[in-house]
Amino acid sequence: MKEGIENIGKKDVIWSYASTLFLAGAGVILLPFILHYLSDETVGVWQIFQAITTLVLLLDFGFRPSFARNISYILSGVKHLQRVGVENVNDTQTDIDYSLLKGTLHAMRIFYRWLALGALLVLGVGGSVYLHFEVMSKYSGNHTDAWIAWAMLILINCYNLYTLYYDSLLLGKGYVKRSQQITIIGQSVYLLVAILLIYLGCGLTAIVSAQLLSILIRRLLSHKVFFTKEMKAQLSAIKPQSSRQILNAIFPNALKVGLTLLGGFCVNQSAILIGAHYLTLADTGAYGVTYRVITLISGIGLVIYQTCVPKLAHERVNNNLKELKRLYRLSIVSLLIVMVVLGVALMFGGNWAMRLIHSQTLFLPRDMIMVMLLIQFLEQNHSIAAGFIMADNKVPFCIPSLLSGAATIVLLYLMLGPLNMGIWGMILAPGIAQLAYQNWKWPSVVIKELRG
Repeated sequence: MKEGIENIGKKDVIWSYASTLFLAGAGVILLPFILHYLSDETVGVWQIFQAITTLVLLLDFGFRPSFARNISYILSGVKHLQRVGVENVNDTQTDIDYSLLKGTLHAMRIFYRWLALGALLVLGVGGSVYLHFEVMSKYSGNHTDAWIAWAMLILINCYNLYTLYYDSLLLGKGYVKRSQQITIIGQSVYLLVAILLIYLGCGLTAIVSAQLLSILIRRLLSHKVFFTKEMKAQLSAIKPQSSRQILNAIFPNALKVGLTLLGGFCVNQSAILIGAHYLTLADTGAYGVTYRVITLISGIGLVIYQTCVPKLAHERVNNNLKELKRLYRLSIVSLLIVMVVLGVALMFGGNWAMRLIHSQTLFLPRDMIMVMLLIQFLEQNHSIAAGFIMADNKVPFCIPSLLSGAATIVLLYLMLGPLNMGIWGMILAPGIAQLAYQNWKWPSVVIKELRG
């Protein structure tokens, strides 16, 4: 079967499920080693590391999905990138403008080079100060191991940012199956190396070292898949369009997406970072582990949607509302079914599994898990709607996302401080902030549009 945006189909969905389930399975396999060999405090530090890694990816500021979307436009036959909206094409315009593609590649490399240097400064100074005063001051574990792991984490995140455009290239070209296969290979390396080093007593350094090796392998394989002999020949024989003009076309919506993601980070990740100031590392670890598993469950539910993301841009270019409607319905139904089935399994079997492996950290109580599942479903439901809106190169949710993020932070400080709500405050603050507007606004916009 020929690969490409217009040919995304069952095999891509199957490989996406295989990759997601493998990631879930790898997490299930690795988690007992982490929980068994690492103290609850160390698990809390690890959760903070995870949140900081997510924060670093925000430095991309929306350019990764914007680059991927514009690569899809180019490979679908678009000759000009627009600041708002997208140029429609017909059957006679499907040839690729390699000059535009080459210019976009140059723009991506320039952008991510400066981004990696910025990340080095932010993490090296700001991140280290936060770690010293907010985390290490109450951490009774091995400080040397934690600081070595932190230094390695800085290097990993900078390299990951520098090469982040490879994700945009594979996604934009519609190489879903290849991308998922590469993910499985990289995750296999991560799993094997992490388990071995944790067993040998390397602590936090074990997890970070495994992440480094995994990212290196994934980037090497991604380069080989995208830059085929034919692609290299086409690109080398042509002069690129101006990188500055391309960035000027992409920048406005990328900035809006970046601000939207910043608001999303405040909603979804600030609870761990702020909670670490008010709660013990053990409580932070319990919340973090529960949240990660629920996020993993929703990730499985999003497989069909994420597989079809490159196709959304293609169908927008061709103004195919009937296919967009089918993909939207399929995305929402699959998310709901997966979250209900796996959510019930987590509520009634999660802590039984934790005790079975003699974990030092348990999941939160069932009532908390149920509320977190509901909040996560509403979050992903409106995220799918936002993705359908962005496929038309429009980003109307920038300001609402920032306001939701700000409201989440205010509610967190209020609920964790004066109201002393503890973990319930970490759970409810983001849910209340999103329910006020975003949870219902963007699904209603998409439903209204697709009904015609």
